[in-house]
Amino acid sequence: MSHDEIRAVYRQGEDAVISLFEMVVSRFNALEEEVAGLKAQLGKANEEITRLKAQIAKNSHNSSKPPSSDMYHAPKNLREKSSRKNGGQPGHQGHTLRQVENPDYVNIHQVHGRCRCGREWSEGELIGYKNRQVFDLPPIRLEVTEHRVEIRKCACGKQHTAQFPEDIVASVQYGNKMQAIMVYFSSFQLLPQKRIVEAMHDLFKVKVSEGTLNNVVAKAHDCLEKTEESIKERIHASPVAHMDETGMYVMGKRWWEHVYSTAFFTHYFCHPNRGTKAIKDGGMLEGYAGRAIHDGWASYFEFDCRHGLCNAHHLRELIFVKEELKQQWAEQMIGHLCRIKETVEHTKAEGGNALAPERLQAYRHRYSQIIADGYRINPASKEVRKPGQRGRLKQSPARNLLDRLNKYADETLAFMYDFSVPFDNNLSERDIRMTKVKQKVSGCFRSDTGAYAFCRIRGYISTVRKHGFNVLDHLIKCFDNKNTVLLPE
Repeated sequence: MSHDEIRAVYRQGEDAVISLFEMVVSRFNALEEEVAGLKAQLGKANEEITRLKAQIAKNSHNSSKPPSSDMYHAPKNLREKSSRKNGGQPGHQGHTLRQVENPDYVNIHQVHGRCRCGREWSEGELIGYKNRQVFDLPPIRLEVTEHRVEIRKCACGKQHTAQFPEDIVASVQYGNKMQAIMVYFSSFQLLPQKRIVEAMHDLFKVKVSEGTLNNVVAKAHDCLEKTEESIKERIHASPVAHMDETGMYVMGKRWWEHVYSTAFFTHYFCHPNRGTKAIKDGGMLEGYAGRAIHDGWASYFEFDCRHGLCNAHHLRELIFVKEELKQQWAEQMIGHLCRIKETVEHTKAEGGNALAPERLQAYRHRYSQIIADGYRINPASKEVRKPGQRGRLKQSPARNLLDRLNKYADETLAFMYDFSVPFDNNLSERDIRMTKVKQKVSGCFRSDTGAYAFCRIRGYISTVRKHGFNVLDHLIKCFDNKNTVLLPE
């Protein structure tokens, strides 16, 4: 309103002024509500922008995402840079071809020519040889062994026929070594079926159908049934067992592969579920008396055993909070966990089996201090649960991490109190990595029987490798010794 309009209202009297004042207050309140609404929208927009920026910033360096998802981020190593040069270190024993004393074949190359004196070189006295050796394969061809059983006629006129060996079941079939090679290509080298067919033709001049490959893999699966049960028993009896799970696709549907492993044994199984039902059906944690090392998946805590959490996961999440959210407590926790790890490793190297009680107390006190600092920076959310809303209320990544480190402090620091507990869960992560490679190469499993077979055979192969033995030799044993326990001694 202009000054003249205001004066005109004033001359109209007290009621006109009060009416004008009320109108101004009403408009001011409306504007105030509008501004408050815009502020709320802006706050939500800023939260969404922060969430999306954090989502884009996550990679294998600062979260549990695999390196294969790092499209725009070069993977970083959490290890500190060493002063050592690349390559073999002093004292490292190299592996190279060395001449053998008794070669399979010897080719003599004679001298040819004439000396300046006019005599032939070949007429001279032989005083020795220089030698070089070539390592190569002989011509590859299949050997065919025919089995004949006698048919004899008794004097009474009745005929009697001998029995074929138990494993000779068809008029024509592949032997155990050839079957082992097919399984080796499929379950160890992870070749897709079409490429296995091509490899068998190029190497051995035989045409193997995909149906034959499937039958051979299924046969290996059956032969290893008792071996798998023995592996499960060894893991179940271990004081420390690592476990993890990863997604896999079976018949176009999302399934989960679970792994349970120790330094010498590996067991895989697949299941349509990831959580408690799958773990119960797997039977590995029912009655387990040792310590389960995992990544903090909630379903594991439903089983009554001791637990230990993977600090490699914690370090990656702490790096995210430090680099993306710029919170100092995360940097302090990274340094603290790494310092404890270094102390434990140094004590082990000196022959110790435990840290001094006063040092344990000091480390635990500092751990609690850092978490308290983190809570001050990340207070509890003020969001109120809406009617009918289920599940936990949404919190920031930093607050979620703090809650886990606080609630499971004993499990996080288990490696500090018990030297048999590892700092991380990298063992099971290495064991489960090949499943992702298999699916990248071959896509999904076309049947659940194929998925089950892969898990059992791969568990046997992983166990053999952990014992340092030749995989192909032990796959041949799997067909030679059916329905027996084949564990490396």
